[in-house]
Amino acid sequence: MLFGMNSDGGWQGFDWESWTDLGEVRARLKEGADPNVGDLWPGPPLHAAAEFGSPEVVAELARRVDDVDAMSAGCTALWRAVAAHQPENARALVAAGADPLLDMMSGWSPGRLSRTSPTPELPGVAASLTPEEIVTVEESRRLISVLGDQHLDGLGIACVAGIDVAEAVRRLSAAVLPDQEELQAEWDEDPFNDGNTILTMWATDVPGGCVLAQPWGYGPQMPEVTKTLSVGTTCYGMYANPKSGNQGSIVRDDEMIGWDLHPGGGPSEQGDVLLSSLYEGEALAYCFAYAGLRPVDSRSVTGPPDAWILLPDRDYW
Repeated sequence: MLFGMNSDGGWQGFDWESWTDLGEVRARLKEGADPNVGDLWPGPPLHAAAEFGSPEVVAELARRVDDVDAMSAGCTALWRAVAAHQPENARALVAAGADPLLDMMSGWSPGRLSRTSPTPELPGVAASLTPEEIVTVEESRRLISVLGDQHLDGLGIACVAGIDVAEAVRRLSAAVLPDQEELQAEWDEDPFNDGNTILTMWATDVPGGCVLAQPWGYGPQMPEVTKTLSVGTTCYGMYANPKSGNQGSIVRDDEMIGWDLHPGGGPSEQGDVLLSSLYEGEALAYCFAYAGLRPVDSRSVTGPPDAWILLPDRDYW
């Protein structure tokens, strides 16, 4: 993938690996490439190197730019390095004068964000986490270990806080079915078999609430399912679309407050900065964490569930 777009500033043809090649970077700079150019994807050279490059390249670019704390897409290069778990790149930026305490996302600075990372935090940064945030960080590591190694393509889920399976069944006017061994066998043989009904799904109690799951479809995330489940509480729904990626939604007390979200994406001002950082690349665990669910195993998404349920036939869109 090429980074140069309309105005490449002399960086056309740079790919992911190029930002680790100090010799190539110096050659481009000698030829007149602009270290401050902003019209690149995924950002100016220093930002791209902070996330994808080597500390040597970061240090070279940092001494060439006009402002080591220049913002792009709402964040500095130091934030990008910390969010991407690139501690050596982050240290190179701090050594070049980048400000680790510059607030940029809902009160979060690169220094505070570094305290959430399993990689060593930035030297000399006195930023601290609250007791509640420390608990959230610790829980993220446990939750990822429980859920982080699952095949997601085709999975639909609804994580609901504060209600159990019995209450979910009541709210949805669903029927509890006998074990669907034939349906399970069909899915095991062909996970993308379109013949499976979208109204049949799993329901499982987990600490903190319950989960509806459908390994073969988007059923649990349909708006009228999540809205019905969310009365008086919060529901995070996701469909892991094999064609277009993870599609998330947040419903609170029958109101859709977020749609076409991207659980597991990087931290941004549009979502919960701490959760988005902790669960980057961990879409499934993010859904559980957002709803405050604390599963002790992966049974709610891998089976066997507590119940097979069938929703009544009506319009769920």
